[in-house]
Amino acid sequence: MKKKAYLMVLALCAALAITACGTSTDQKDDKKPAAEAQDTTDKEDSGSADSKESEETDSNKDSEEAASGDTRLVSVDDVSKYVTIGEYKGLTLDNTVEAVTDDMVDGRIKEELQNKAEEVTEGSVQNGDVVTINYVGTKDGVAFDGGTANNYELTIGSGTFIDGFEDGIIGMKKGETKNLDLTFPKEYSSEELAGQEVVFKVTLQSFKRAPELTDTWVAKNTDCKSVDEYKKEIRTTLEDEAKTSAQNTLRETAWNTVLSASEVKEYPQEDLDTAKTEFRSLYENYAKQGDMTLEDFVKAQGISMDDFEEQSGQYAEFKVKQNLIVQGIMDAENMTLEDKKSLRIQDELIKAYSVKDLAALVDKYGQAAVDESIGLLRVEDFILDNATVEEKVSAGDTQGVNGDDPSSDGSSAEGTVDEELEAAEATDMVPEDGEVDQDAAGQK
Repeated sequence: MKKKAYLMVLALCAALAITACGTSTDQKDDKKPAAEAQDTTDKEDSGSADSKESEETDSNKDSEEAASGDTRLVSVDDVSKYVTIGEYKGLTLDNTVEAVTDDMVDGRIKEELQNKAEEVTEGSVQNGDVVTINYVGTKDGVAFDGGTANNYELTIGSGTFIDGFEDGIIGMKKGETKNLDLTFPKEYSSEELAGQEVVFKVTLQSFKRAPELTDTWVAKNTDCKSVDEYKKEIRTTLEDEAKTSAQNTLRETAWNTVLSASEVKEYPQEDLDTAKTEFRSLYENYAKQGDMTLEDFVKAQGISMDDFEEQSGQYAEFKVKQNLIVQGIMDAENMTLEDKKSLRIQDELIKAYSVKDLAALVDKYGQAAVDESIGLLRVEDFILDNATVEEKVSAGDTQGVNGDDPSSDGSSAEGTVDEELEAAEATDMVPEDGEVDQDAAGQK
């Protein structure tokens, strides 16, 4: 069951801006280091279109603009006036990779087999089968709200429904109808149903069952030839996922360390206003998808418009603080969004999000989100490159340094691109069609 989404979940957990807003390209003074100039692309060297207008004034201004047309994440030139940035070089961090256990391998294989479940035409339902059912719940002979569904898919043994419901389906045959006499738990969320005796009339439409893990099944459905080979492949996959997860956690920890150690002296008003507008536009779009006004949508989330405005301000401050820190570090370390490393990150994002080119990425997420993603990733890379990282392996409650732990191969986690743009697709965090999700009666 999806849970009710609250606006701040999206606002403050999102690392970046998540709607399309134009970026600011403020001009800096002419103190661009030669080292930086060598690390930039031909885009800078070719002379920007902006310089054409300045040619009509004087050559000095023309040269200055040509050398200072880098994209910026904030509307101000001197970031130090607005934020005190915490220490970001020389951090000591742990990269803890979770050890893969046999139970984890078996669990993943079970999931894979479940995904390959095949329809059963004879016999009866067993624990673990995936059933498609129609059901009607009644209390004192009257159907109650939320107790009716058609073509509902349920995995028996998942514990989705109240006690007795799933067990009652075990043994049923395709097409069979059965009445289940059940009692809702006393602590059930619906006061009208809590502790009440009800009857569920269930009709089994069909059911599927996961295949048995055999060498024959493995050879037919995977690139492996035997169960043992398949288990080794699954273990390798899980180990790679564990390294990726650890690396993402490391990046997040590195950035949050700097973020929490930094303090904003003053927020640039222009940037705050832009972020607030962005926040409002995002939820207006969500409301529109549900054919609702913003006010109705906000109300459906269980908060007031005053709360919404307060959260808008909190989101703006969060976002602007982040951009100030990122831009401040980039300025201090002579980095730009157009240098070679940033362009490599750009290419990785294009590949990660399976789009044709930068224009397609911008069209999907907005220029601001793309720029801010590249900037944050660029700075995170710099922080990690200048940090002392101790590699560790964690298995349950135990933890050891890579190389000492027998389950470790001693290798460090591979670098990955954080999926910072995922927030732009976070529509599954809000109710579909603008409705607030409620637990269906009968489900836990």
